[in-house]
Amino acid sequence: MADEVKTTPETKGPTHEKARALVDAIEAGKHEVPADPAPLVCKPTRIESWRVFKIMSEFVDGFELIGKYGLAATFFGSERTGEGAPMYEAARALSGALAKKGFAIITGGAQGIMQAANQGAFEAGGQSVGLNIRLAAKQAFNKYLTDSAWFDHFFVRKVMLTYSSDVYIYFPGGFGTLDEFFEIVTLIQTAKIKRLPIVLYGKEYWTPILELFQKELCDKYATISQNEMDLFKVVDSLDEAYDYIVKNVTC
Repeated sequence: MADEVKTTPETKGPTHEKARALVDAIEAGKHEVPADPAPLVCKPTRIESWRVFKIMSEFVDGFELIGKYGLAATFFGSERTGEGAPMYEAARALSGALAKKGFAIITGGAQGIMQAANQGAFEAGGQSVGLNIRLAAKQAFNKYLTDSAWFDHFFVRKVMLTYSSDVYIYFPGGFGTLDEFFEIVTLIQTAKIKRLPIVLYGKEYWTPILELFQKELCDKYATISQNEMDLFKVVDSLDEAYDYIVKNVTC
């Protein structure tokens, strides 16, 4: 408890003050978490202690959930891709094949490509996990999950999606998918996480983006190096994706 923290000559100073502030924030946060918190839309005028506690609790719950799984593959892609679409069926087939190989399938837990990947794993009798985000526009879990968790903070959810897997598989998507792609590539580029396979599914979608990387970022502006263009693999079929993943996942 906050009132049990004792100060000694050895514990005085900046480090102790930070520890004491953290303990106080957690204790206050336990009693101050609002039932329906307003979003952070600008810099707050004061530190809201409950937010610290809420963020910590999301990290704890998230790590406990992903800690239950060994070999795993995370799928990313648009939530707008409908059932029956070519990319939906490709994600469904690939996840099913990987589930049969022993991979737990991890997604954002909502619709579109996420649902397709969960569906494939579920139908194959595998582990199908959804890590969903609460949004103003209601976003429900899909019905093909064997385990799940809600998050209020995108950055906590992204950490869970990052540290839960042995391979990252990206289908065509929007801002969110590209944000998650850049997050993983940057973490590998900077050696914050070990190098793991990154699979980009769908040459028609990914080729113009990668051409931009090559011509502008690499050749013209030299803001990335040529070897960093090899951090990901573009595939265009179920067999190509499956064979590459099985061959390159070495965890």
